[in-house]
Order: sequence, then C-alpha cells, then structure tokens
Amino acid sequence: MMISASLLFLLSPVALAVTPVSTPRMARRQREERTCFQSYDPYGPDIDVRSDVAIVYGVDPSLPQRLTTWRERGYITHVMTGVSWGSYQDYLYGRFDGKEHLDEAQTRKDGTRISHGGDVYYMVPAVSFGEYLKVGVKRAIDAGAEAIHLEEPEFWVAAGYSDAFKREWQSYFHEPWQPPDSSPEARYRSGQLKYYLYRRALGQVFQFVRDYSQKIGRPVRTYVPTHSMLNYANWGIVSPESSLVDLPGCDGYIGQVWTGTARTPNVYNGVTRERTFETAFLEYGVLHNLVRATGRRVWYLADPIEDSPDHTWADYRVNYQHTLAASLLFPDVWRFEVMPWPGRIFRGTYPKENGTGKEGIPPAYATQLLADINVLNDMRQTSTKWEAGPSDVGVLVSDTMMFERGEPADTNARLEGFYGLALPLLKRGIPVTPVQLENAKLQGYLKPYRLLILSYEFMKPPSGELHQALQQWVQSGGVLLYVGDGTDPYHKIREWWNTNGMSYPTPAEHLMHLLGVPEGAQSGTYRFGRGRVVLVHANPKEYAQAGGAQRVLDTVRSAYALTPGGKARWKEQPYVLLQRGPYTIVHVFDESAADAPLTLHGQFIDLFDGNLSVVRQREVRSGESSLMIDLSRVGGSGPRVLASASRIYSERRSAHSYSFVSVGPQGVECVTRVRLAKEPRLVVARRADGSPAEVTTEWNAAAGVLGLRYANSTEGVRVTIQL
Repeated sequence: MMISASLLFLLSPVALAVTPVSTPRMARRQREERTCFQSYDPYGPDIDVRSDVAIVYGVDPSLPQRLTTWRERGYITHVMTGVSWGSYQDYLYGRFDGKEHLDEAQTRKDGTRISHGGDVYYMVPAVSFGEYLKVGVKRAIDAGAEAIHLEEPEFWVAAGYSDAFKREWQSYFHEPWQPPDSSPEARYRSGQLKYYLYRRALGQVFQFVRDYSQKIGRPVRTYVPTHSMLNYANWGIVSPESSLVDLPGCDGYIGQVWTGTARTPNVYNGVTRERTFETAFLEYGVLHNLVRATGRRVWYLADPIEDSPDHTWADYRVNYQHTLAASLLFPDVWRFEVMPWPGRIFRGTYPKENGTGKEGIPPAYATQLLADINVLNDMRQTSTKWEAGPSDVGVLVSDTMMFERGEPADTNARLEGFYGLALPLLKRGIPVTPVQLENAKLQGYLKPYRLLILSYEFMKPPSGELHQALQQWVQSGGVLLYVGDGTDPYHKIREWWNTNGMSYPTPAEHLMHLLGVPEGAQSGTYRFGRGRVVLVHANPKEYAQAGGAQRVLDTVRSAYALTPGGKARWKEQPYVLLQRGPYTIVHVFDESAADAPLTLHGQFIDLFDGNLSVVRQREVRSGESSLMIDLSRVGGSGPRVLASASRIYSERRSAHSYSFVSVGPQGVECVTRVRLAKEPRLVVARRADGSPAEVTTEWNAAAGVLGLRYANSTEGVRVTIQL
C-alpha cells in the first residue's frame, strides 16, 4: 500500500534530500502569452491565479505602483483602460486643456447623458479626447507596460443628439445633422459616423504608441478588448469591430464573450429564451472570423461569474461551463483571458440558493475553476477531430447590422434574421460560423467554406468590392444561398448601390447581376461558373418563428447537396463534439429532435467536476456542456501531471522519482491528477520554507492515475513522488 503523510517527510531520508522549492519570484521570467486576466487590484495571494499575463486596469496615478506588484511576481504586465468611458472628469471639466467637454458626453433624444455611473459618461470621441487618452497611455508605457488594451469602443444607438455629435456629423457628411430617429437613412448614417469616430480615436492612440515605442526603443503592442459584433448589435451599440483589422498598429483583440452577453435571450422556433451555449458559440465564431487570415491575435474571454451580482453560484457555474466549452470549439484559437476581476470571484459574495443571504465561492467550484483555467495553457493542440455535421457552412455577417438598430425602423430587434438562419443548423449539430463579410476580400478567406448563407434584410454590404469577392468564390465552386424578400426599409437609403451611376433597388440585385442571375428571377437554383446560387424569396425573420427551423434545415440541406459529395457528407445529430488533443469538448442540445443524453465510454478526467474525478463513463445530458481529458489520447510516456487546480512548474523526472512545484492562490484546495505506471511508494509535499505540507492521496489502478489534495500556496508546494 502507498504511504503518504506529512509525518513521513520528517522520517524519510529520501524526503530529506528533495530539491528546494523555487518560488515564482525565483523562477525564470515568464515570456509566453497564452493566458491572461485583468485586475484593478494590486497583487494579492488570494487572486494569484498564475496566468502568463496580468493586465492591470486603469491609467490613474496609482498605476505604476499597482503594476509593479504584479511584475515583481514574475508576470508579463499589460495595461487596459476604457476607451469610451472612464474616470475622465479632468477632461470633462477642463482641467486637461482648459476647455469644458461636457457636450461630448453621449446624449439621448431627451437630453440625458448616457452614463456608466455618476459622471462617468460614454464619450463622443472628439480629436481632443484622443489626445487626452494618449496621456494615460504614456503613463502606462512609462510604468513598463508591454502592451496596451483599449477596451470597448462603444457608441450607443440611443445616442446621437449632443452638440459634439452634431458638429462631427456636419464635418463627416458635409450636410446638416439629422435626428437619427427621423428616417432609416438618418439612423444608418448615424451608425456609420459612430463607427468612424471610434476608429479615428483608436487610430490616434495606436499611432502614438507606435511613435513612442520607437522613441524609447521598446516595442509596445496594442489590442482592443471588445464584445462580439452580434452582441453589440443585439444590445444597441455601435463599435468599429472589423474595420480595426486594417488599422495600423492594431495587434488584435480580446473577444469578450461571457455569461452576461451569451445569456441574452433570442428566438428559436417561436420561443424566446436564454440559450447560453448556442449564443456563445456564435459570438466566439464571429470574433474568430474577425481575425482569421489577418495575422492578428485574438484572446477568448470567459467569466466565471458576470457583471450582474444577482445570480447564485450554481447559475454562474453552469453558464460559465457553457461559454468555456463553446470557446474551445475553435481549435486554432489557443489564447485566453481566463477571467476578468479575480477579486470579485475569490473575494466576492453572491446570493445563496435558499435566498437567506450571500456566500463566497463554494470550495468545489473554486477548485474546478482553477483546474479549468490551467488547462487553457495547454490548448495549442495540433490534433483535432470533429464529431459533428459539416464544418464548412457559414452565415455571412456585416458590422452594418449595428447600423440597423433603433427607431424609426428597428426591424431586427432580437437579431431574428440572423438567428433564424443560424440556430436551426447549430441545434442539429452543424457547427455553423458567422463569416465576416468585410473580410471576404482577403486572400483565401472564403476558401474553407462550401456553402455560405447570405441575407441583406438585416444588414447591408459596405461596398460593391465585396460582391466581386463573392462572385469569384461562387465561380470557383462555392454554393451561395441568398435569402431575402427586399422588404427591409434600409434598402432605400442613399448608398453605393443606388448612387454614382448605380441604380439597383437593393444591394442583392447588384450581387445577383454579377452572378448571372436574371433580373426578376424566381426562387430557384442558378449555375455560375463551377458554383451555384440558390435564391429564396423570404424574409429570414420568418425562420425564427414556430416551424421555421425545419424550413431552414430543409433548404440548407438541399443547397449543401449541390456541393461535390455534399449529400454524403451531410450529417445531423443533437450534439457537437470536438477532440482537441487529449481534450474532449461536447455539448448536447436541447430543443432538438432527440431529447436524450450522449453517453461516452472510456477513461476520462472530468474537468467540470471539482474533484477532477476519473470516470469510465460520462453521460452528457440534454442542454449540458462537458470538458474532459480522454486518457487514451494523452501522448508520451512516463509520469506527468494531467490536470491540476494550480500552475505546475519545475517538473523533474528520474528512474525512481517524479517531482514538480505546484503554485496556486491561497485559500483554495488544490486537486492534482498525475499519470503513473504503477502505484507510488511514497508521496511527500513541502512548502517553500521547507516545512511539510499535508497531502492526501488516492490511487486509481485501472486508470493509472494518482490523485492528490493539498492546500494551494503562492510560494509553491514541491510534491515528490517516489516510484
């Protein structure tokens, strides 16, 4: 029988010879940037989650001191600040440049300013505001920030009535301002201007960072943490999104998807409700396609809780698991923001299930959470395998979806047009992704897709150049399914398809002309080059209503059959499953044809279980997400840590022993699973100061997995296993 007790540390001559612990501050400085988190708080041992990067929030005068506390613990340090709102009262009240800027607050029709709380207003970003942002960014660079994150460039649809916005309108359009709610054209133009203004502001700051970096001789990168375009369109916000890809100095994005965005209700088969996994999958999908083929970096965010403090820990946990699982279904994305605000997770209290008060994070969830975020460091896997329907189907989307929200023609209030096309496919196990129309002009961008679905009833193409890219794709063999009835009032606005010599009633008619579809063509299939155009005269909003899901499936199935071998490749099932190296990610859909669980057999470590249980069978129920390690797919040989609620450093192997240093936040129990060929003779743990650490063990002979439990330490626990 294996022996494991802290007393044996004092008795065993083998234990006395164990190598001293190297604490994180003594270890080689971290250089890889796979995982990160953001925090306004200075370093604390209870929030030391050991990701690669600590993004220190805020550019106030306390920044240098706060940043230093994280850097001293071995973290790469970035800085994040709000670009549309923040504690910018010195700018508002004239202390920055001697001019009051209150009229630059985003303002509703009734004259009220849009606030993030008190006089923290969302801004109309004038050129002077860009100059103001540079001051805080310079402070961050001088403090040693290796990258700058300009968070959430957001302009509310409800805004557009301030004097500053009216001045910008005149300057941009060379026409008098029009109330955004006065006509569909005014609403659309309002969106175009809002989009441009934040792109301009970011361009100002990016250029400053590039120039200042050259001056000091140190490269500093710039990123934009942003919600998905789908969420912004749903919530009534305009943000520059895909246009930043072409902006010099933009190194990429943090894709901000979490329970708070993904639980936003949508409509499927006539039922409006939360669909967190499905919404998250589509949000991550549009963010993935934002940067694919651009060379830019994207980090995926998931949040173990959310901004609303009114949910229980059980609610947060289930929805976090949905968003995390959804994020892992994009295997070429392997960088993650593991959480924002660790302080509000590990120090916060939230309502109890019985409604009798509040409680801190349950110990099992804390342990599970740390195991999950440490797994994210290992997601750069090259071996992937789908068990799902065809993954080469996409729904084209454009940032102009954000321009068609708000009075007087808010015809897509819950994005029924988009979700009506996408959700029926996803619910049948087809991992359909939103495809950024603006990127269609990029070399090879459309190549992965055999079938693309398009509608201009809830968005418009920003330029005719994009139609030429679609023309070339169809001509080369793609199948384009166009759904539209021409009733969207935004077809009639002044835009490129009906000005400067163009006279098309809708942008779709320009596209059909390029694709050789006869004017006034009926619904049907038309050949173009080696490809096909399938034309359906219907409004996609209809597909969100009762019975619409089956109509979409029937239509898309028939269109996909037109691709080479498409009929044989088509597959429908009530789940999606991805093998990503040794990791199995699965979601079983509810509201599907079969409301039955999916049973997986083998040897697995359940990463959504605070015990990191080793199981031979896992039943994933309808509406449930799962993340597991498939032990049969773990590569290599010899002992290794498979999963841990800590970061593992300094692994050492010999013929007779295996050791590692385990580092994690104070106050959370660590569960670690280790692969071994046989039951060990002895397990010893000790702290950085050399004192013994209590460790309990569990040996699973059938799986060859050793389980360990001990208290986490930010200074490190050296675990030595005698083989």
